Amino acid sequence: MDRPEAFIVSIGDEILIGQIVNTNASWMAEVLNQIGIKVREVRTIADTQEAITETLDQILDKFPIVLMTGGLGPTKDDVTKTTLETYFGGGWREDQEVLHQLERFFKERNRSLNEANRGQALLPKACTTLLNKMGTAAGMWFEKNNTIVVSMPGVPYEMKHIMETGVIPGLKKRFSLPPLLHRTFHTEGIPESELMGIIRSWEDALPREISLAYLPSAGRVKLRISCLNHKGIGEELMNQAEDGLRNILGGEIFGVDKQRLEEVVVQLLVEKEYTLATAESCTGGLLAQHLTSVPGASAAFLGGVVTYDNSLKIRQLGVPPAYIQQFGAVSKEVVEAMAEGARSITGADFALSSSGVAGPGGGSAEKPVGMVWIGLATPEGTYSKCFRFGSTRDGNVLRATQSALNLLRKHLIGMPWRENFWESRS
Repeated sequence: MDRPEAFIVSIGDEILIGQIVNTNASWMAEVLNQIGIKVREVRTIADTQEAITETLDQILDKFPIVLMTGGLGPTKDDVTKTTLETYFGGGWREDQEVLHQLERFFKERNRSLNEANRGQALLPKACTTLLNKMGTAAGMWFEKNNTIVVSMPGVPYEMKHIMETGVIPGLKKRFSLPPLLHRTFHTEGIPESELMGIIRSWEDALPREISLAYLPSAGRVKLRISCLNHKGIGEELMNQAEDGLRNILGGEIFGVDKQRLEEVVVQLLVEKEYTLATAESCTGGLLAQHLTSVPGASAAFLGGVVTYDNSLKIRQLGVPPAYIQQFGAVSKEVVEAMAEGARSITGADFALSSSGVAGPGGGSAEKPVGMVWIGLATPEGTYSKCFRFGSTRDGNVLRATQSALNLLRKHLIGMPWRENFWESRS
């Protein structure tokens, strides 16, 4: 069964100059792929009549689905709506349902509906209205030459609302979509090239109905398997593939699909009725931020301290001054003392600590930029591990945070973590 193809057009000078990141396109592509629609291309264009018209001329007869975002505001620099009216013809109409929605929208915010915003209810006669209950710009559904063209606002939460309430249901009615199954497995700390070698035999044995994609990011690799669910056998094939992958990787898989590492860690702590505290230096509170982003984290996470200066490591955490003088702040001895101090002052069952050279400066031959020590104090004892990351500050801080969480996760599931997984198998 052939999958219908879509073309995504992102309109906005703010994207072209790098002022904002185009998260809309990636979200739309993911959602479309989940329902069996393949995204062939994503294009970003200027908010001008010429750019919009030229793009439509190039793609209208080549794709059954064109999704556009951006340029639907009430100001003069937003030209998408007027351009589409000119392109598809038919004149204008005032949509009473949109007008009533606008009146409610502004009344709820104790604001008056001015003429500029009232103009948002003026829509091309050629379009079908897609109501936007999250903002002022309605979505517009056009059809021409067997192609569906949908225009949506560029504000992410408004676009998502219109996609979920109007676009996706409409596409499902129009197209006979193949049931496409996806399952994504998350790993932490194993380089992509090493991971490929570890699972090569499993990958080579996958049935032709299953496809595999490697999705690497900072310190992580996601493994996504996909399958067209022909005759209902896709679920069984996916389960078999997952079983084979877990037999090889075991606890190196920390989550599936939308699961976040911090969610998994908090869930384990809550299930085991354990508590956690943090003592951070180079991660600057990011570890605590990740933990507190999880709803219900207060059931397990007691709190933490950011002891960036050495004097605070001594006064707040009880790190012996001799450790810092003899070994330096970035050391096994100091990071373990930090974790023990955090566990002592909070009464937590576990404590994680971090100390490293985040960069871009401050490194040495002995302790280069990207060197980070992570400590873990537990009821059974205190442990630590040294990591060598990269040269970028933000990347080092993020990877140190992720690595700390993963070390605790492995400890909680009884998995050794003092040596690299791929080295332990050689």
